[in-house]
Order: sequence, then C-alpha cells, then structure tokens
Amino acid sequence: MNPLCCIAPVSLEHAVEHQPPRILATPPPSPPPAAAPAAVAGVLHKWVNYGKGWRSRWFVLEDGVLSYYKLRGGGGGESASPAAARLIGEGGALRRAREEAAVAGKQWKPFGEVHLKVSSIRPSKSDDKRLYIFSGTKTLHLKCETEDDRNAWIEALLMAKDRFPRALTSNDFGSMSDILLSTEKLRVRLLQEGLNETVVKDCESIMMTELLKLHNQMKSQRQQYSILIDRLRQLETEKVELERTVVHETKERETHGYVNNRYSDFYSVLSGGSVSESDLDTASQVADVETDEDEVMYFDTRDFLSVESLRSASCRRRELMTNGYNGLEYIDPVANTVKLTQYPSVNRRDKLPEPKEKENPVGLWSIIKENIGKDLSGVCLPVYFNEPLSSLQKCFEDLEYSYLVDHALQWGKQDDSLMRTLHVAAFAVSGYASTEGRQCKPFNPLLGETYEADYPDRGLRFFSEKVSHHPMVVACHCEGRGWNFWGDSNLKGKFWGRSIQLDPIGVLTLQFDDGETFQWSKVTTSIYNIIIGKIYCDHYGTMRIKGSGNYSCKLKFKEQSIIDRNPHQVHGFVQDNRTGQKVAMLIGKWDEAMYYVLGDPSTKPKGYDPMSEAVLLWERDKSLNQTRYNLSPFAISLNELTPHLSKKLPPTDSRLRPDQRHLENGEYEMANAEKLRLEQLQRQARRLQEKGWQPRWFSKDEDDSYLYVGGYWEAREKGNWDGIPDIFGHRGASPGSS
Repeated sequence: MNPLCCIAPVSLEHAVEHQPPRILATPPPSPPPAAAPAAVAGVLHKWVNYGKGWRSRWFVLEDGVLSYYKLRGGGGGESASPAAARLIGEGGALRRAREEAAVAGKQWKPFGEVHLKVSSIRPSKSDDKRLYIFSGTKTLHLKCETEDDRNAWIEALLMAKDRFPRALTSNDFGSMSDILLSTEKLRVRLLQEGLNETVVKDCESIMMTELLKLHNQMKSQRQQYSILIDRLRQLETEKVELERTVVHETKERETHGYVNNRYSDFYSVLSGGSVSESDLDTASQVADVETDEDEVMYFDTRDFLSVESLRSASCRRRELMTNGYNGLEYIDPVANTVKLTQYPSVNRRDKLPEPKEKENPVGLWSIIKENIGKDLSGVCLPVYFNEPLSSLQKCFEDLEYSYLVDHALQWGKQDDSLMRTLHVAAFAVSGYASTEGRQCKPFNPLLGETYEADYPDRGLRFFSEKVSHHPMVVACHCEGRGWNFWGDSNLKGKFWGRSIQLDPIGVLTLQFDDGETFQWSKVTTSIYNIIIGKIYCDHYGTMRIKGSGNYSCKLKFKEQSIIDRNPHQVHGFVQDNRTGQKVAMLIGKWDEAMYYVLGDPSTKPKGYDPMSEAVLLWERDKSLNQTRYNLSPFAISLNELTPHLSKKLPPTDSRLRPDQRHLENGEYEMANAEKLRLEQLQRQARRLQEKGWQPRWFSKDEDDSYLYVGGYWEAREKGNWDGIPDIFGHRGASPGSS
C-alpha cells in the first residue's frame, strides 16, 4: 500500500517548520445547500427573420442558461429534456415536442444558448403573449401561446437570473490557514518498515513541500475567481445603471416629444431628410436594450400612422367623397373648392379568365444559380415567373391615381402652387402602391413593342414603346386633361443570390398647360427571398421632385429592416425654391396613404403633434382580385382585348403578344412554347439595333432622353399601320423588318 494514503489533517504552515503535529477536532458539517429549482421547459415561438417569420422551438431553462432546440433537429449534445423539468404550456405542440425530446435524448444539440446573468428580460407592451431577452449582442423575440404562459416564463427567467451563477463568498472556501495535516500515521508506518528518524523526517519534509505548492496554486485560483466575481458584479451594476438611464431618457423624450403616444420630434427629418447610419444604429440598440417595438425609432411613421389614424383618415376620406365629390367637384378639407371635369363611365372587366390548365411550377434556384451577378434582362425564365402584363403596361399602371394630377392642375389654377406640389408628390409615391404583394415579373417587351391605353373614364391617353434592346429602355407619353406626362426608363437589374436589385435610370416629367414642370427619378427597388421564404419587395432611397415654379419636394423612402414591423415608410418636406424654407411636411407609406402638414415644423413648440393637423392626400385602393398575381382591378383591365379594340391596335401592341395572352388564359404549355419562340426571334434585335434601327414613335433629344414625336393616335384613327413590323411573327416576319 502506498504510504501517502494514510495522510490525516495537519497544519500546512506549521508543518513546513517541522512543528509537532496537532490533531484538530472535526468541524461540524455545514448545512446542506438549498435545493436548486427544477429546470423549466416548453415550446416558444421564436422570430427567425422576415422570410421565415415565427418558428416553434423547444426551450429549456437550467442552471441559469436558456437553451433552445430546433424541432426535428439532431446531432450530439446534452439532453434537451431534463427528467425533473417543469413544463410550461399545453396542447399538441408541447406534446409533440416532448415526444421528440424523449426520442432524441442526449443526442439533441442546442441550437443556441443565452446566459441570463448578463441578460435583460422584458415583456412586450403591445402584445400580452410576447417577451424579449436582450443578451448584449442579440435580442430573442419570443411569443407564447397564452398570456399565462408568458407570465410563467418571465417569472422563471427572472428567478434563474437572480440565482445563477451564484457568487461564492469567503465562507464557501473557508480559511486556507486552517487546513491541517497529520503525519503521525505516516511516521508510524515508516518506522514499522525499519526506517530511522532522519529518513522519516525527510519524507515528511518532501510531502509538506509538495502540498505547500498545491496550497499556493489553490490560493491563486481563489484570488482569480474573486476578481472575476467582483468584475461580474461591477458589470451588472453598470448594466442596471445604464438601463435606468435609458428609461429616464426615454421618459424625458416622451415628455417633450410625445402627444397622445405619437412621436413628433421630426426636426432631424426636416433639416435634411435623413440621418446618419450611426444614429440609426443607436436608435436600434436603444430599442433592443430597453423595450421592444414600442421604443422610439427614427421618424417611425408607425407612431404617426397608427391603425386608428388610418381608419379615421379613411372614414374622413369616404365622408368627403360622399358629401363633397360627385364627379364634378372635390371639396378639400383646407377650405378651397376644386372644380374637376366629369368623365364618362366605361365598363371594364374585373377578373381574369379562368385557367385552362393546372400550373406546374419549377424551382427558381436551379435557373438563377448560373446567373448570379448577370444583367437581369438577359436571363431567360420560364413563363411561370411572369404575370400577364408587360413592362410597357406596368408604366401605365403607375398612373392609376392620375386624379391626383387632376387635382394638382386645379390647385394651380387657383394660384396655390404649394397644394399643387403636394399632390404631385403624392402622385409620385402612389405609383409604387401596385407593387405590394406582386411576386411575379412583367414580360420583357420585344424591340419595337408598343402599348396604348385610351381611358376616357380617367381623361387619359397613354402610349409606350420599347426603344432600345441593349440597354433596355422603355419610353412613354401620356396626355391628360390639361397636363402631359412623359419619361424613359433604363432599368438595370442584377441577381445577388437571394435578392434582385433594380436600379432605375431615367427622368420622369410632368408638365401642366400653364408651363409649370416637375421632374423626378425613381428610387431603387429590391426583391428579396427569391430562393427561400416569402418573396417581398422594398423601395428605398431619396426622391427629389424638382419644380420649375415656387416649390420643390424631397422624399425619403426608408429601407426596410429584417424584422421591421412597420415597413414602407416615406417622409419628406416641400421647400420654397426662392428662400430655401421648408413650408410643408409629408409623411406616410407607399402602399397605404400619404399625409401632409402645412407650415415649418421647426417653428412649432415642443410637444407639437403633427397628426393633429395632418391632412390625407392620397389613400390606396386596397380592393384586390384574388388571383395568384394579386392584381388590382385597374391592373386587370390593362390587358383586356375586346373585338372592337383588336381591330384598331397595331401589330406591335402588348395585348397581341401570344405568350402573354396564353399565360392570362392559363394555357401554360403554349405560353412557354411561344415565349421561347419569341426570344429566339428577339436575338436578332441587337443586330438590327447595331445596323441603325430606330424607334417608330420616339426620338432622342440632345440630353439622350426619348421624346414622343407624335402621329400614333392619328395613324390609329385612320387604321394605317403601313410599315409597322409584325414583331410577334404572326405573319412570319422577323422583328424589326418592314
């Protein structure tokens, strides 16, 4: 037997001095520690991202650490369901998760962990089923099935945060000087072996020296641990102080900048229309640390345009339309009366034909993975990714709310240039409303393809033509009653793996008969989640509307964040061209409504509520036809082809394009075949353009912009389409040939 196995307690400090050993009485046993609370487990819904939304996860709270597991996950790791765990919640989701945890056992790997000691737990103020955990580097957005479940989880999380990790005190270690050793048994055993006193003392000295080294190491580790505990306490104290400061500053801001829960501190917007990236990051971090979606964001129109505000605005608008607008006049809430021309009524279709075939979608990733970074217009996609409209028709769809321009015309006749500018700004924003919920792309027109829209019920005559193939440029011209609108657009698009970015190049011009002109360019559009998740689009950037008269306008389209619950925000101001003074403010959403507030808000007192004086300029018509294309009634009418109209159209009109017509009728196989045939014909377009091909109805000016040269409507009246090519190959002619 090893002699060192017989060691009994002896004082280390005295032993090294070879003092006679002393035996200490055994200290009384310390009371057993309080039993640790049982682990907590259950199913919570975790926000993943905008594409995936809320996903169910199995959460386990144990020893101050909150772990979560993917349902139907696998891999190595600790058990995901402790035997003594207290379960929160009930129902089928919890039962299935428990079964999965039991099957996985110790082979279920946690997908993420949060240490509660350095985290903040906050309930949502707007949703009694949601809570937030901020760890300093990320925020968990969680949702329970019921309010009781949320309360139970918050109680368990706060208890675990207070208990773990428990800071050890000096009592847990005891005094290092009271650690004693006895060499009596060792001495007796060595003497029995026949060793003399000198050898025995040498053995005792060696043993005590080694134990003293161990003692010093333990003492050093204890000091390091104490330092870490003190630092942790200091960090937690600083964190609590920081949270208190944030709460205090938020209350101060609410006191000075909120009226009826609406944020009115928009001076930063009016000073430049935007803020720095650091300001945005700071606002986001404050929101995560302190509360949740109720925290102040930079000029968040959610605070202005609450659901109640939009509903009341809609009611006010319907009341105005009922009492003040009968087709002849529109009573504006400011006080003036605008006279409008009465337009005739025209019956148009309100739904698409029923599909004749069952759709067979194909995977998008298999097509685009070879085209990442390439020009979008050069990528060939099956017809399943199209909607039964061309880009030429989409140009006319931007004029769905042309009544805003009619109103602007009448305001100008009353010498109210400011109201005219406000309505032009609302018109510029309204063109984006039709893009919400539209997941399919329009057909790329062929070189020389045209589209006409004669809408006497709106007082419009519109015409557009594809004037260039490389680069792809579409030009349009619209005649209203007392105004003209024209422009060209070179839309550059690229695939970026999971998204498509569309950058418009071109200027849109609106000119009234009195000579006043407004010009602007469109903002950037991106389409996200084209591979996985729910497809959605966003428009962002700065739009500057330059007026030739007294006023111009600057609008900021706010880019949507990943978990933004209030997207599509637009805000800006109208500025006096002579003095540079801001005379009105605009705020709203490009897919809902736009409001204006007259005056320079920077002169308003603290606590001013802009919505107390906000007036509705425009509201989107939200009546959608329940098709997979999410077309509005106006969009459904764009491709309508009646027997009377077909006799008047030139052979280049988009309504006569066979693949687009087959798609509208739900004849998908024929649509794909025709699309492939037309794309083969279109390959000749670049060669034709290089040989000097020129558009028929538009020509370039000195600024390289395309202007309408006239003559189309006169030729239509006469039915004279001589020299117009059959670009769709109906008569066997090649595109661009006479």
